[in-house]
Amino acid sequence: MTLMNTGKPKRPIIHPLMVRITHWINALAILCMVTSGWAIYNASPIFDFRFAKYLTLGGWLGGALAWHFAALWVLVINGLIYVLYGMLSGHFRHDFLPLSIRAIWRDFVAALTFKLKHRLGVYNAVQKLLYIVVILFGVGVVISGLAIWKPVQFQFVTGLLGGYDFARIVHFAMMAGIVGFVAVHLVLVALVPSTLPPMITGRAPAHDPHSQDPEGAPI
Repeated sequence: MTLMNTGKPKRPIIHPLMVRITHWINALAILCMVTSGWAIYNASPIFDFRFAKYLTLGGWLGGALAWHFAALWVLVINGLIYVLYGMLSGHFRHDFLPLSIRAIWRDFVAALTFKLKHRLGVYNAVQKLLYIVVILFGVGVVISGLAIWKPVQFQFVTGLLGGYDFARIVHFAMMAGIVGFVAVHLVLVALVPSTLPPMITGRAPAHDPHSQDPEGAPI
């Protein structure tokens, strides 16, 4: 007598474990860096405003600097791990490429007219562009941060960024870009909450009709 396997088929993995781990570590590191960075900014503003104290981390300048540099090393190490994994595993090649101006414009127009289809685990052209840009913002915020942290030791970098004062503006702009990306990201998660569980479990929701392509291959 042959025993039949009556168990439900496993849902496909759409977010590998390494992507999920680095994603959540990055999220925590960025939160700490941004909020402590706002406290550092408040000590010497470059624009005519300050951030509300309840939005800052560290309590005072020394505490904010301690939080900022601790989170910096977490972000750098975790970011390097993610980039190496992305290149060696084919994650970047598979999920972020190919990318063309035509595809970006097509998906951008479709998104504006609410006609852009969404499949869990599959990035549209606009998402691909945003993820590539935010990675570049991450690199930029670290480089500009080094330039204003050690302007003498990294005077070559500081000079390339237009001097200490302009390097601060560049650093602020990179931070603002990252915060903007996170804000859009959170809005999209709120609009499509089914995208959150897979970033925790790695698997497509049981009810997701797009967890497999027409030929039955996992997305």
